[in-house]
Amino acid sequence: MNSSGSHTSSSVPPPPPSRWRRLLFRLLLFCLIVPPLAVALYTWAMFSFSYSRGDRVGYVQKFSDKGWFCKTWEGELAMVNLPGAMPEIFHFTARDDSVAKRINGSLGQRVVLHYEQHVGLPTSCFGDTSYFVTEVRPVSP
Repeated sequence: MNSSGSHTSSSVPPPPPSRWRRLLFRLLLFCLIVPPLAVALYTWAMFSFSYSRGDRVGYVQKFSDKGWFCKTWEGELAMVNLPGAMPEIFHFTARDDSVAKRINGSLGQRVVLHYEQHVGLPTSCFGDTSYFVTEVRPVSP
């Protein structure tokens, strides 16, 4: 106390954060950074390596831009082996707009679709199917 009867405040530094507070902060930081980073790395790996790739031949009978938030091009290729036989339907996704434009230009024609299959993608935001068309070629009659 000083002569006027009041306490003087000395500039005392605040105490260092407790060990538990530092640990809790590090744990929270870890939980906020590592899971999104792991999902991004996993998604990149699933798109970098294809499970299978190949060609399908037929007629694109349905092709549309679908989705509320994540817009993707989804289509159906009717593959007919014998005239009059029931066609087998190949469902596919086109992620590239230039490929989608070529598919739209070839509706009603016989085409070869080159695809890559990517399995294990974390959401359907990348497409409704695991088959992603990367190339379109018309078939000569």
